[in-house]
Amino acid sequence: MTQHDRPEIRSLADLTPAAMAQLSEGFFTDLIGLKYTEISPERVVGEWVVSPQQHQPAGIVNGGVYCTVIETLASIGGGVWYGDRGTVVGVNNNTDFLRAVREGVLRAVATPLHRGRLQQLWQVVITDETDRVVARGQVRLQNLPAAA
Repeated sequence: MTQHDRPEIRSLADLTPAAMAQLSEGFFTDLIGLKYTEISPERVVGEWVVSPQQHQPAGIVNGGVYCTVIETLASIGGGVWYGDRGTVVGVNNNTDFLRAVREGVLRAVATPLHRGRLQQLWQVVITDETDRVVARGQVRLQNLPAAA
C-alpha cells in the first residue's frame, strides 16, 4: 500500500480499528501482526498471535514487542483524545515483563491515567488467553498543540 492508497482520516476522533489496520499496513506493528479491536479516547484494545519471529534467543517473546504494543496503543488513545488540538509524542515508556510467553494470542488494553493540558499518562496491560497479566507498562505522552 502506498501513501496515496491509505485512507484519509480527517480527524483522529474518526479513527476506527479498520482504518487503523489500513494505516498500519507495512509498518512495524503490521509486521508483528497487531490487530486493533477497539479505539476510543477512553480505551484502545489490540491483539496479536505470538510467532517465532517475535522470540528472543531463549524462545520467549522479546520485550521489545511488548514495548512496541504498549507505546502504540497509548499513542493512538492519546492522539484520539487530543484530536484536532495537535499531535502527541511519547516521551517515556516504562514496561514491566511479568510472565514468559512462547505461543498463543495476547491482548493489550490501554486506558488513560491522566490527561492534562501538556501531558498524558496511559497504562497498558497485556494478558494471555487465560487473562494472566504477562506485561504491563505506562507511557507518558507530550501534547503538541497545532500551529495557529
